[in-house]
Amino acid sequence: MAAIKVSIIIVNWNAGPQLKACIDSITQFGGEHVENIIVVDNCSVDGSETLVEADPVVTLMRAGENLGFGAACNIGAQAGNSPYILFLNPDTCLKGGSLSIPLDFMGRPENAKVGICGIQLVDEHGKVSRTCSRYPTLGRLVSSALGLDKLPGLEGSGMHMRDWDHKDTRQVDQVIGAFYLMRRDVFEHAGGFDERFFVYFEEVDVARRCKLAGWNSWYLAEAQAFHAGGGTSRQVKGRRLFYFLRSRLLYAFKHFPLWQAWIVVGVTNLLEPFTRSIWCLLGGDFAGIQHTWAAYGLLWRSMGHILRGEGRYNP
Repeated sequence: MAAIKVSIIIVNWNAGPQLKACIDSITQFGGEHVENIIVVDNCSVDGSETLVEADPVVTLMRAGENLGFGAACNIGAQAGNSPYILFLNPDTCLKGGSLSIPLDFMGRPENAKVGICGIQLVDEHGKVSRTCSRYPTLGRLVSSALGLDKLPGLEGSGMHMRDWDHKDTRQVDQVIGAFYLMRRDVFEHAGGFDERFFVYFEEVDVARRCKLAGWNSWYLAEAQAFHAGGGTSRQVKGRRLFYFLRSRLLYAFKHFPLWQAWIVVGVTNLLEPFTRSIWCLLGGDFAGIQHTWAAYGLLWRSMGHILRGEGRYNP
């Protein structure tokens, strides 16, 4: 029986040596399942893309500018033709079974309606990361904005499934975009990622649209990969928070009734900068307070563009 083939799409932005380590892990553990590896470089300035451009197994595509995650993924997906697409972060490394187990799972006839699949991700200490999320609702976004989901007993009130140890296989609303395996026909039917989401919420938006079209998302605990976490956006923490907040608002206007979207706008702009600052203060994270207000400065300057749905605008 022929091996199920997958195209692996990696969006690179200043990933440094992590990118090369990721590629090496695919070469070591991908086996006969890998049709091609496509690296879309979002105008890196650290030279990380040069570490892999001579690799014969890699197709390097230079975007020429930082397009964001979703737009770069769409470009990479168009360059392949395998029946499955894996969107993989450069700060991940595959292990034995990282590809074969989820591909086998999705290839079974009884799982024909599984459109998206993720696997267990572990950190450098082998600790299982809690990576899956619930679909955003007004209540969940407000809980996260106010930090209520950080309180004992309320861990399950936000989007992120912190109340589940991620040690069993189950159907979920959304798997993390760091390892995001999709059927190509499902991805294409969904129209790919909405490029207004520069980064963050693009994967939950796709998962939500796929669910409405009859496709499910599954998390598999039987397969593992390493994930450093935080991605290369850790280099720009204030701007990373800005992108997160902006994408949250874009998601609310796209999927919520208008009155609910405006509540999210109000809570995000008027309450959250203070609740985030308080949580940072309680944790002794004084740099976090600075990052919070830097992010909100960017957000407030961008509100006109956000309300008009111009997600790719960067102040």
